[in-house]
Amino acid sequence: MHFFRYVTLILLSQGLSGCLSPLALDNMSLAYNEATANDISKQLLLNIARAQHNEPIHFSGISNIAATLNFQANIGATPALTGSNGSALMPIIGAGAAENPTISIVPMQGEEFTKRLLTPMTEGKLALLLRQNVEVDLLLRLAVLEFRTRKNGREEVYHNRPRNRDTYTLFRRMVLHLSSIQDRDQLYFEPLIFEQHWSLPINSMTPNGFQALEKEYTITLDQQQGVYRLGKRTVGRMIITNYDPSLLSETERHRLNDETELNAPNDLLVDIRPGYPGGEYPLHGKFRLRSFSNILYFIGRTLSTEPEGDISKDQRTPGVLDNPPFTLAITETDSNPSDTDLSVKYKDRYYSVYSAPGYPWNKNAFRVLSQMFQMTMTELPKVAAPSITISK
Repeated sequence: MHFFRYVTLILLSQGLSGCLSPLALDNMSLAYNEATANDISKQLLLNIARAQHNEPIHFSGISNIAATLNFQANIGATPALTGSNGSALMPIIGAGAAENPTISIVPMQGEEFTKRLLTPMTEGKLALLLRQNVEVDLLLRLAVLEFRTRKNGREEVYHNRPRNRDTYTLFRRMVLHLSSIQDRDQLYFEPLIFEQHWSLPINSMTPNGFQALEKEYTITLDQQQGVYRLGKRTVGRMIITNYDPSLLSETERHRLNDETELNAPNDLLVDIRPGYPGGEYPLHGKFRLRSFSNILYFIGRTLSTEPEGDISKDQRTPGVLDNPPFTLAITETDSNPSDTDLSVKYKDRYYSVYSAPGYPWNKNAFRVLSQMFQMTMTELPKVAAPSITISK
């Protein structure tokens, strides 16, 4: 009888240890996930504070987490308090878990990471964010350095920088007008797609060459001219419009693509035409995109030397949902604010993202800023250690 009791106790202890293992692993994984995300957010805030004082920005990252979980179960027995009525054993079962994490933190530095910080964003990265239904004015106010256009044969530049108040006002009104077109679901951000054509003399085409070209090109025979006509569908640069670019003629799409080919990789063509939604305020030019480092210093300067402010919409722009004075409002206080979940201390001051009920703009802006940073990060070196080991 006692034998069966001991067997039952052993099975219970093993079962208890087995139940603790996945539960502890789940809790540990979620805790590390939350801590890592919180760390990135605080580093962004800290570097905005550094940028405010025109100091170098610096990031570090968690390259590896090695955690050992030790599970222990013990079993015993003690006489039950039965008095003189007989003898019985009272089981004693215990279990415990101990965690021994090793976290590897490495500085993000070196030529590759520095280039990523200093290299301006490309239209491809901007496209990824716009296709997540991000507000176009929010994104452009963060990512754009300036707008360039030509008037009367001269180039005009509208800076996205509050110290250049006149051109900054014009820039704000431009992106606000694009937002009004987006609110009507009439803003397009698409690549230019067109056909390219070539001609090859018939006698220059071998059977093997014909088969190779046929895989990528459409080929038609023009016997009258004695040539093969080759065609290929080509995807060109991105363009912001208030019309569907595919409805343009082939000649017009070629012309626009030729214009984009003259632009730098961080230039984005915008073409808002009369006759379409928002065409009462026509625009034609290019947005020049910033680097991530430039974005942080732009936000930092708005805290002190170059504050943003209220800019009224252009009279040709209909009503819009949001037109906040700050691209990303950061609060700076003497004490740790109690109404925020995220704050950092720098030079005896506390920095946090301004939040207010029913006002999601700032949280959205900070989320987009974090996504931009993730696009900038390189893969961190891994430490030669297992990710998670569990010992029982």
